Amino acid sequence: MSGATLNLGGKIVGEGQRVYVIAEIGINHNGDLENAKKLIKGASQAGCDAVKFQKRTPELCTPKDQWNIERDTPWGRMTYIDYRHRVELKQKDYEEIDGYCRELGIQWFASCWDEEAVNFCEQFDPPCYKAASASLTDHALLRKMKSTGRPLLISTGMSTWQEIENAVEAVGTKNLGIAHATSTYPCPPEELNLRMIHTLKARWPSCPAGYSGHETGLATTWAAVAMGASFIERHITLDRAMWGSDQAASVEIGGLHRLVENIRDIEKALGDGVKRVYPSEEGPRKKLRRVL
Repeated sequence: MSGATLNLGGKIVGEGQRVYVIAEIGINHNGDLENAKKLIKGASQAGCDAVKFQKRTPELCTPKDQWNIERDTPWGRMTYIDYRHRVELKQKDYEEIDGYCRELGIQWFASCWDEEAVNFCEQFDPPCYKAASASLTDHALLRKMKSTGRPLLISTGMSTWQEIENAVEAVGTKNLGIAHATSTYPCPPEELNLRMIHTLKARWPSCPAGYSGHETGLATTWAAVAMGASFIERHITLDRAMWGSDQAASVEIGGLHRLVENIRDIEKALGDGVKRVYPSEEGPRKKLRRVL
Protein backbone atom coordinates (compact mmCIF):
# COMPACT_ATOMS: atom_id res chain seq x y z
CA MET A 1 0.00 0.00 0.00
CA SER A 2 1.38 3.42 -0.91
CA GLY A 3 0.36 7.00 -0.32
CA ALA A 4 1.25 10.15 1.56
CA THR A 5 4.05 9.70 4.09
CA LEU A 6 6.24 11.76 6.41
CA ASN A 7 9.61 10.84 7.89
CA LEU A 8 9.54 11.82 11.56
CA GLY A 9 13.05 11.21 12.83
CA GLY A 10 13.30 7.88 11.03
CA LYS A 11 9.70 6.79 11.67
CA ILE A 12 7.60 6.69 8.51
CA VAL A 13 4.08 8.00 9.06
CA GLY A 14 1.24 7.77 6.59
CA GLU A 15 -0.81 5.46 4.40
CA GLY A 16 -0.05 1.80 5.00
CA GLN A 17 2.26 2.56 7.92
CA ARG A 18 2.02 1.93 11.63
CA VAL A 19 -0.09 4.59 13.37
CA TYR A 20 2.19 7.16 15.02
CA VAL A 21 0.94 7.68 18.58
CA ILE A 22 1.72 10.99 20.29
CA ALA A 23 1.20 11.34 24.04
CA GLU A 24 0.75 15.05 24.64
CA ILE A 25 2.14 16.05 28.00
CA GLY A 26 1.57 19.71 27.09
CA ILE A 27 1.66 21.60 30.38
CA ASN A 28 0.17 18.76 32.44
CA HIS A 29 3.52 18.52 34.23
CA ASN A 30 2.57 21.80 35.99
CA GLY A 31 6.13 23.01 35.68
CA ASP A 32 7.54 20.03 37.59
CA LEU A 33 10.34 18.05 35.92
CA GLU A 34 9.61 14.91 37.96
CA ASN A 35 5.98 14.95 36.81
CA ALA A 36 7.23 15.29 33.23
CA LYS A 37 9.57 12.33 33.62
CA LYS A 38 6.82 10.15 35.11
CA LEU A 39 4.61 10.97 32.13
CA ILE A 40 7.44 10.23 29.67
CA LYS A 41 8.08 6.88 31.35
CA GLY A 42 4.38 6.02 31.28
CA ALA A 43 4.12 6.90 27.58
CA SER A 44 7.20 4.86 26.77
CA GLN A 45 5.94 1.82 28.67
CA ALA A 46 2.56 2.12 26.93
CA GLY A 47 4.29 1.92 23.54
CA CYS A 48 3.78 5.50 22.33
CA ASP A 49 6.04 6.77 19.57
CA ALA A 50 6.51 10.27 20.98
CA VAL A 51 5.68 12.65 23.77
CA LYS A 52 4.88 16.27 23.06
CA PHE A 53 5.26 19.38 25.17
CA GLN A 54 4.01 22.94 24.73
CA LYS A 55 6.77 25.55 24.59
CA ARG A 56 6.03 29.22 25.15
CA THR A 57 8.00 32.40 25.73
CA PRO A 58 5.62 33.88 28.32
CA GLU A 59 6.27 37.54 27.48
CA LEU A 60 5.46 36.86 23.79
CA CYS A 61 2.44 34.61 24.32
CA THR A 62 0.69 36.47 27.13
CA PRO A 63 -1.17 39.68 26.19
CA LYS A 64 0.47 42.53 28.07
CA ASP A 65 -2.83 43.75 29.51
CA GLN A 66 -3.13 40.38 31.31
CA TRP A 67 0.37 40.26 32.83
CA ASN A 68 -0.56 41.74 36.18
CA ILE A 69 -3.98 40.19 36.62
CA GLU A 70 -3.81 38.07 39.75
CA ARG A 71 -5.16 34.53 40.00
CA ASP A 72 -5.26 31.72 42.53
CA THR A 73 -2.93 28.82 41.81
CA PRO A 74 -1.67 25.75 43.71
CA TRP A 75 1.42 27.84 44.49
CA GLY A 76 -0.55 30.73 45.96
CA ARG A 77 -1.96 33.90 44.45
CA MET A 78 0.23 35.33 41.70
CA THR A 79 0.10 37.47 38.57
CA TYR A 80 -0.73 35.77 35.32
CA ILE A 81 2.74 36.38 33.87
CA ASP A 82 4.34 34.85 36.97
CA TYR A 83 2.01 31.87 36.63
CA ARG A 84 3.00 31.42 32.97
CA HIS A 85 6.64 31.32 34.03
CA ARG A 86 5.83 28.93 36.88
CA VAL A 87 4.40 26.25 34.57
CA GLU A 88 7.11 26.65 31.92
CA LEU A 89 9.97 24.13 32.04
CA LYS A 90 13.47 25.60 31.96
CA GLN A 91 16.55 24.99 29.81
CA LYS A 92 18.07 22.50 32.25
CA ASP A 93 14.73 20.67 32.46
CA TYR A 94 14.59 20.18 28.70
CA GLU A 95 18.20 19.04 28.66
CA GLU A 96 17.27 16.33 31.15
CA ILE A 97 14.08 15.50 29.23
CA ASP A 98 16.09 15.14 26.02
CA GLY A 99 18.52 12.73 27.63
CA TYR A 100 15.75 10.78 29.37
CA CYS A 101 13.78 10.32 26.14
CA ARG A 102 16.90 9.11 24.34
CA GLU A 103 17.53 6.67 27.18
CA LEU A 104 13.98 5.30 26.90
CA GLY A 105 13.96 5.29 23.10
CA ILE A 106 10.95 7.59 22.70
CA GLN A 107 10.86 10.72 20.55
CA TRP A 108 9.88 14.13 21.88
CA PHE A 109 8.96 17.43 20.30
CA ALA A 110 6.82 20.46 21.08
CA SER A 111 4.00 22.68 19.99
CA CYS A 112 5.75 26.03 19.74
CA TRP A 113 3.54 29.01 20.50
CA ASP A 114 5.98 31.69 19.34
CA GLU A 115 8.98 32.03 17.06
CA GLU A 116 11.50 32.27 19.90
CA ALA A 117 10.22 28.90 21.17
CA VAL A 118 11.15 27.41 17.78
CA ASN A 119 14.69 28.76 18.17
CA PHE A 120 14.82 27.20 21.63
CA CYS A 121 13.67 23.76 20.45
CA GLU A 122 16.05 23.65 17.48
CA GLN A 123 18.99 22.86 19.81
CA PHE A 124 17.42 19.47 20.55
CA ASP A 125 17.04 18.30 16.93
CA PRO A 126 13.31 17.39 17.18
CA PRO A 127 11.79 14.96 14.65
CA CYS A 128 9.10 17.51 13.73
CA TYR A 129 7.12 20.48 15.00
CA LYS A 130 3.45 20.78 15.90
CA ALA A 131 1.23 23.82 15.48
CA ALA A 132 -1.60 23.95 17.98
CA SER A 133 -5.08 24.74 16.71
CA ALA A 134 -4.86 28.18 18.32
CA SER A 135 -1.81 28.92 16.14
CA LEU A 136 -3.31 27.90 12.79
CA THR A 137 -3.87 31.48 11.66
CA ASP A 138 -0.37 32.62 12.77
CA HIS A 139 1.19 32.10 9.36
CA ALA A 140 4.50 33.67 10.39
CA LEU A 141 4.86 31.08 13.15
CA LEU A 142 3.87 28.24 10.80
CA ARG A 143 6.47 29.39 8.28
CA LYS A 144 9.09 29.68 11.02
CA MET A 145 8.57 26.04 11.99
CA LYS A 146 8.52 24.92 8.35
CA SER A 147 11.70 26.90 7.60
CA THR A 148 13.69 24.54 9.84
CA GLY A 149 13.26 21.85 7.19
CA ARG A 150 11.52 19.56 9.66
CA PRO A 151 8.05 18.09 9.07
CA LEU A 152 5.16 20.14 10.46
CA LEU A 153 1.96 18.74 11.95
CA ILE A 154 -0.95 21.17 12.22
CA SER A 155 -4.17 20.84 14.21
CA THR A 156 -7.38 22.30 12.84
CA GLY A 157 -9.62 22.80 15.89
CA MET A 158 -11.53 26.10 16.32
CA SER A 159 -10.88 26.79 12.62
CA THR A 160 -13.08 27.45 9.62
CA TRP A 161 -12.48 25.55 6.40
CA GLN A 162 -11.10 28.71 4.81
CA GLU A 163 -8.63 29.16 7.68
CA ILE A 164 -7.37 25.61 7.11
CA GLU A 165 -7.05 26.28 3.37
CA ASN A 166 -5.12 29.48 4.08
CA ALA A 167 -2.76 27.75 6.51
CA VAL A 168 -1.94 24.97 4.06
CA GLU A 169 -1.41 27.51 1.30
CA ALA A 170 0.93 29.49 3.59
CA VAL A 171 3.29 26.57 4.23
CA GLY A 172 2.73 24.23 1.28
CA THR A 173 1.88 20.55 1.35
CA LYS A 174 5.44 19.19 1.39
CA ASN A 175 6.37 17.60 4.74
CA LEU A 176 2.97 18.50 6.19
CA GLY A 177 0.56 16.44 8.28
CA ILE A 178 -2.96 17.70 9.03
CA ALA A 179 -4.82 16.63 12.17
CA HIS A 180 -8.56 16.91 12.58
CA ALA A 181 -9.47 18.32 16.00
CA THR A 182 -12.29 19.99 17.91
CA SER A 183 -11.01 22.43 20.52
CA THR A 184 -13.45 21.75 23.32
CA TYR A 185 -12.04 20.33 26.58
CA PRO A 186 -13.51 17.80 27.04
CA CYS A 187 -15.29 17.43 23.72
CA PRO A 188 -18.77 15.82 23.57
CA PRO A 189 -19.09 12.97 21.04
CA GLU A 190 -21.58 14.86 18.86
CA GLU A 191 -18.94 17.53 18.16
CA LEU A 192 -16.07 15.17 17.26
CA ASN A 193 -17.08 14.96 13.57
CA LEU A 194 -14.65 12.13 12.80
CA ARG A 195 -15.66 12.04 9.14
CA MET A 196 -13.50 15.14 8.76
CA ILE A 197 -10.57 12.69 8.61
CA HIS A 198 -11.94 11.50 5.24
CA THR A 199 -12.51 15.10 4.15
CA LEU A 200 -8.89 16.06 4.89
CA LYS A 201 -7.53 12.97 3.13
CA ALA A 202 -9.61 13.73 0.04
CA ARG A 203 -8.66 17.42 -0.08
CA TRP A 204 -4.91 16.96 0.55
CA PRO A 205 -4.02 13.41 -0.54
CA SER A 206 -0.28 14.16 -0.31
CA CYS A 207 -0.56 15.06 3.41
CA PRO A 208 -1.06 12.33 6.03
CA ALA A 209 -4.24 12.99 8.00
CA GLY A 210 -4.32 12.56 11.76
CA TYR A 211 -6.52 13.06 14.77
CA SER A 212 -5.96 15.13 17.90
CA GLY A 213 -8.62 14.16 20.43
CA HIS A 214 -9.84 16.02 23.50
CA GLU A 215 -12.73 13.76 24.41
CA THR A 216 -13.13 11.61 27.49
CA GLY A 217 -12.85 7.88 26.91
CA LEU A 218 -10.97 5.93 24.25
CA ALA A 219 -13.56 4.48 21.84
CA THR A 220 -13.74 7.49 19.54
CA THR A 221 -9.94 7.60 19.18
CA TRP A 222 -9.99 3.95 18.15
CA ALA A 223 -12.70 4.89 15.65
CA ALA A 224 -10.40 7.59 14.23
CA VAL A 225 -7.75 4.93 13.62
CA ALA A 226 -10.30 2.69 11.89
CA MET A 227 -11.26 5.67 9.72
CA GLY A 228 -7.71 6.09 8.49
CA ALA A 229 -5.91 8.51 10.83
CA SER A 230 -2.17 8.07 10.29
CA PHE A 231 -1.19 9.74 13.55
CA ILE A 232 -3.05 10.09 16.82
CA GLU A 233 -2.54 12.59 19.63
CA ARG A 234 -4.11 12.48 23.08
CA HIS A 235 -3.32 14.51 26.18
CA ILE A 236 -2.00 12.41 29.05
CA THR A 237 -1.97 13.00 32.79
CA LEU A 238 -0.88 11.39 36.04
CA ASP A 239 -4.33 12.11 37.51
CA ARG A 240 -7.34 13.66 35.80
CA ALA A 241 -8.19 15.40 39.08
CA MET A 242 -4.89 17.34 39.09
CA TRP A 243 -4.96 21.11 38.82
CA GLY A 244 -4.81 22.41 35.26
CA SER A 245 -7.08 23.23 32.33
CA ASP A 246 -6.17 20.16 30.23
CA GLN A 247 -6.20 17.47 32.93
CA ALA A 248 -9.90 16.50 32.75
CA ALA A 249 -9.73 15.83 28.99
CA SER A 250 -6.56 13.75 29.34
CA VAL A 251 -5.89 10.02 29.49
CA GLU A 252 -4.30 8.53 32.60
CA ILE A 253 -1.41 6.11 32.14
CA GLY A 254 -3.51 2.97 32.59
CA GLY A 255 -5.88 4.15 29.89
CA LEU A 256 -2.93 5.03 27.67
CA HIS A 257 -1.78 1.40 27.78
CA ARG A 258 -5.24 0.28 26.63
CA LEU A 259 -5.36 2.97 23.97
CA VAL A 260 -2.09 1.93 22.33
CA GLU A 261 -2.66 -1.81 22.71
CA ASN A 262 -6.02 -1.61 20.97
CA ILE A 263 -4.69 0.73 18.26
CA ARG A 264 -2.19 -2.00 17.37
CA ASP A 265 -4.99 -4.59 17.30
CA ILE A 266 -7.07 -2.36 15.02
CA GLU A 267 -4.10 -1.97 12.64
CA LYS A 268 -3.82 -5.74 12.36
CA ALA A 269 -7.58 -6.16 11.96
CA LEU A 270 -7.92 -3.62 9.12
CA GLY A 271 -5.97 -5.80 6.70
CA ASP A 272 -5.50 -4.88 3.05
CA GLY A 273 -9.06 -5.17 1.70
CA VAL A 274 -8.27 -8.19 -0.48
CA LYS A 275 -10.65 -11.08 0.12
CA ARG A 276 -8.93 -14.42 0.80
CA VAL A 277 -9.60 -17.71 2.55
CA TYR A 278 -7.24 -18.00 5.51
CA PRO A 279 -5.62 -21.30 6.46
CA SER A 280 -7.50 -21.14 9.78
CA GLU A 281 -10.77 -21.22 7.78
CA GLU A 282 -9.97 -24.39 5.85
CA GLY A 283 -11.16 -26.72 8.63
CA PRO A 284 -14.51 -25.00 9.15
CA ARG A 285 -14.90 -24.63 5.37
CA LYS A 286 -14.45 -28.36 4.81
CA LYS A 287 -16.73 -29.23 7.73
CA LEU A 288 -19.55 -26.72 7.29
CA ARG A 289 -19.87 -25.93 3.57
CA ARG A 290 -22.77 -27.87 2.05
CA VAL A 291 -21.79 -27.19 -1.57
CA LEU A 292 -18.18 -26.72 -2.67
